Amino acid sequence: MNLKPLLKLARKTIESELEEKKFEADSKIKQEFGKKQACFVTLTISGELRGCIGSLLPRQELWKDVQENAINAAFSDYRFSPLEKSELNKIKIEISVLSVPKPIKYKDEKDLLKKLNNNLGVILKNNGRTSTVLPHVWVQLPDKISFLEHLSQKAGLNKDAWKKANFEIYEVEKEEEN
Repeated sequence: MNLKPLLKLARKTIESELEEKKFEADSKIKQEFGKKQACFVTLTISGELRGCIGSLLPRQELWKDVQENAINAAFSDYRFSPLEKSELNKIKIEISVLSVPKPIKYKDEKDLLKKLNNNLGVILKNNGRTSTVLPHVWVQLPDKISFLEHLSQKAGLNKDAWKKANFEIYEVEKEEEN
């Protein structure tokens, strides 16, 4: 699937929000990306994260999910102040479209480690808490155990919580601006 039109949609949506103008996706985008799918929109400036918000499950048409997540990544990611007009030309936008997550069944820690690979997104669920890491974030983590500890802490749990967690995996199709 060619995701480039979604990058343009995300940028135009953020730009319109900054200008306090109403923006409506065109009918071609709505038709081409009308299937219900989940996505993440990631914003970076000079390679540094500037916002990242997404959905794990398909709940609305992909074009709508892109617009909603673009606005939230730019203005509602609790880790960052809202994007300012002066930053618009500095941000790089990335769209990650997720497959429907599937549970991983594993016998023990060793079996889990064998079944994980950095081509997959991973969702950790434990004690009513959930966290995920997109596949391309794995490159920043040295090994699978560090990755699982990071995922546990991201969910607000202790670093060893992964040892008693449930996991789901998903695939990602990704596109980023040049």
